[in-house]
Amino acid sequence: MKKLFFLVITVFFLMPSASAQLFTKERLANLETFDNRFLSWGYFLGFNSYDFKFKYNEELEEQNADVLVNSDVGFNVGLVGDMRVNKYINLRLEPGLYYTQRNLTFPGFEDESDFLREVKSTYIHVPLLVKFSTKRLNNIKPFIVAGVSSSFNLSSNQDNPQDNEDGEFRMMKRASYFELGFGIDFYLFYFKFTPSIRGVFATTDELVPDDNPNSAWTGNIAEMQTRGIFINFTFQ
Repeated sequence: MKKLFFLVITVFFLMPSASAQLFTKERLANLETFDNRFLSWGYFLGFNSYDFKFKYNEELEEQNADVLVNSDVGFNVGLVGDMRVNKYINLRLEPGLYYTQRNLTFPGFEDESDFLREVKSTYIHVPLLVKFSTKRLNNIKPFIVAGVSSSFNLSSNQDNPQDNEDGEFRMMKRASYFELGFGIDFYLFYFKFTPSIRGVFATTDELVPDDNPNSAWTGNIAEMQTRGIFINFTFQ
């Protein structure tokens, strides 16, 4: 997470040419008619940091049985489809491929083969977002986005008959989320460049529990949901 916050600072505060436009007088407008298009297309590249939020069974909450999550920075790539509703509102579809890894440390074990589980995931992630923009100021336009999304985990081992007793931590194939974020459109000479950041919060349980209901790994977990941060750089 700290690495991603550093990237946010870099994007939004270390772009001198873009920052200068915030405080200068009227400038020559680039791509003046771009926002009049009913449909526009583009692509994005970016980074992600996925985490898990765990809910535990009430009768086990006082046993200090929290699962620790260590998140790595992952990579995003995808397409953007944008539909103009009016001057300030757009609908966006942003299907993409998201690579990530989370390392889980379970309490109560001494051997690494027991307490450590590497959860590598490759998601096809499809969000439907509503973009609320401000009035364009010279060649910039800040905005916020909100919406819902779903994903299909290509790395899921949901149907694997082996579980943590055999070293396999299992997750569901599909998950649903809601998303909230903000960004800034920069109108350059040839294209529109948009850095943005979004928070992603799952609304579905993604854990496949072990076959043994008293499992030392999943027996104390009532629910496991993804949450994450996406930083995307969009080109249209």
